Amino acid sequence: MTKPKTSKTKKQPSKKAKTQSTLPMKGRDILVKSLENEGCEVLFGYPGGASMEIHQALTCTKKIRMVLPRHEQGGAFAACGYARVTGRPGVCLATSGPGATNLITGIIDAKLDSIPMVAITGQVPTGVIGSDAFQETDIVGATYPLVKHSYLIQDIKDIPQVVHEAFKIAVSGRPGPVLIDIPKDIQQQENIPDFTVDFDLISYKPNLEPSTLQVKKAAHAIMEAKRPLIYAGGGIIAAEASGELRKLVKTTGIPITNTVMGLGSFPMSDPLSLHMLGMHGAVYANIAMNHADLIIALGVRFDDRVTGKLSEFCKNAKFIHVDIDASEINKNITVDIPIQGDLKPTLKMLNGLVKPKKDIGPWLKDVHGWKKEFPLHYEENSKSIAPQHVICETQRLAEKDAIVSVGVGQHQMWTAQFWRFEEPRRWLSSSGLGAMGFGLPAAMGAQVAFPKRQVINFEGDGSFLMNIQELQTLKIENIPVKNVVLNNAHLGMVAQWEDRFYKSLRGHTFIGDANFAEIAHAFGIKSDCITKPEELVPALKKMLKHNGPYVLDVKYPYHDQSRGHVMPMIPGGHTYLDTLLDEKHSLREYWQKKGVL
Repeated sequence: MTKPKTSKTKKQPSKKAKTQSTLPMKGRDILVKSLENEGCEVLFGYPGGASMEIHQALTCTKKIRMVLPRHEQGGAFAACGYARVTGRPGVCLATSGPGATNLITGIIDAKLDSIPMVAITGQVPTGVIGSDAFQETDIVGATYPLVKHSYLIQDIKDIPQVVHEAFKIAVSGRPGPVLIDIPKDIQQQENIPDFTVDFDLISYKPNLEPSTLQVKKAAHAIMEAKRPLIYAGGGIIAAEASGELRKLVKTTGIPITNTVMGLGSFPMSDPLSLHMLGMHGAVYANIAMNHADLIIALGVRFDDRVTGKLSEFCKNAKFIHVDIDASEINKNITVDIPIQGDLKPTLKMLNGLVKPKKDIGPWLKDVHGWKKEFPLHYEENSKSIAPQHVICETQRLAEKDAIVSVGVGQHQMWTAQFWRFEEPRRWLSSSGLGAMGFGLPAAMGAQVAFPKRQVINFEGDGSFLMNIQELQTLKIENIPVKNVVLNNAHLGMVAQWEDRFYKSLRGHTFIGDANFAEIAHAFGIKSDCITKPEELVPALKKMLKHNGPYVLDVKYPYHDQSRGHVMPMIPGGHTYLDTLLDEKHSLREYWQKKGVL
């Protein structure tokens, strides 16, 4: 069994110190009170033998809404959705053994996308830990590489301090998941609790302030560059630095592209926005990246879906890389000007140093030319519904402040391509992990956080099936998420790769036709099923007008090549020149014919 991490903090009164109770309380009640003290308002939890004491305590709280998912994975993804739209830690709870292990996919999703989460698990009694007791799992050991920190509580007195530390660690520095494992006997013990807590972990001191010298170097490089480009990711949103980013773009006039995690950090309707880059990003964004002489990378990981073949990525550019996590700097790309620190103060400092760039007119002309030459587009016909058109029409009819969630697959990339996000924290996507089944429960978590906002979940049929049991949660809890299922009876993205690279040999990617409207009806949820283009707009209006949860099953045939594939596409491990523009042409071939290459 992996040795759990323990806290070695100095307990000193803080400005928000809680007074010591005069009456004994059970560990379970101390835990719930500690969650209240940390501002926890919603908890997604599924009960079991080792956690039922905690659920008994949760029945008595008036400050925490307990939402019962129908699967622990759904609860973890819901906590992720809640955290993504609020910036506050999402909290989930499961019992020991299989309950705890069912949280793992949601925990690693939070880790890879830097989402603050506190996962609480019940554990078998202390006396039988290590004996392979019923439903015992070393969840601390199992999640050791997946969390920022983990605790196995061995003393009831430690509960308030551990909970306080967990919430602080989850949001400070680079956000991420924290695990608290609490044995059942600790939950049942009684003690007079001391809620006086403070955060003073000697070993955890994330550096937030950037080097002034490095920021000055970055400002100088920006002012010297002739073809600069901003490459902004999810770190901007995590740092609440969208305002500072917008000021930087407005001041300098430098064009900007976003990762899939960074969508919404800068308005996509702005002429300087090049939208999303990467494997399925806009052709013009990838061209601009590889023609820039300076890349200003803000809160990004230089992941493989963006870089493609590393040795050929932006060969003629210098790099500025700002990130809160020092381990990300120089990890994949050698950086010329590294800046470790929080993006918000870094951009504030940078904005005080840069000036309007009046020498990039030719560069902007090139960028706007590429945008005009290689627009994102899709084909429509009168016989079947184009899935991209569903997304565009939904945005046209939806509230401007709508929150959009997606599962994983073709529908995810089409939504990222065609929905125009103007503000941060409106976009929920399992981006680093790519976990199918994410969309519905994540939307559920977002809707609980903002019950009066419109939350729309786009799903593929394969992804929707993976956590379809959460429809019952929507019904019973009256969570009015609107679900649009793009249903082509295939695992579309995998089938696309089969078409491109495996001669269309189907390796179990046909999953069969399902009527999700009937399934939703069985859960007591309003629903509809459409197959014809003329049915789309009336069906969307009906769905968006409905007060409760809704499922719209949009059936369309899986099309090979141009209509059925997410285009453009850079094959894995290739360069932007290998971008597939359509079923027949690559960017390289196109430019060779035009004499550009």
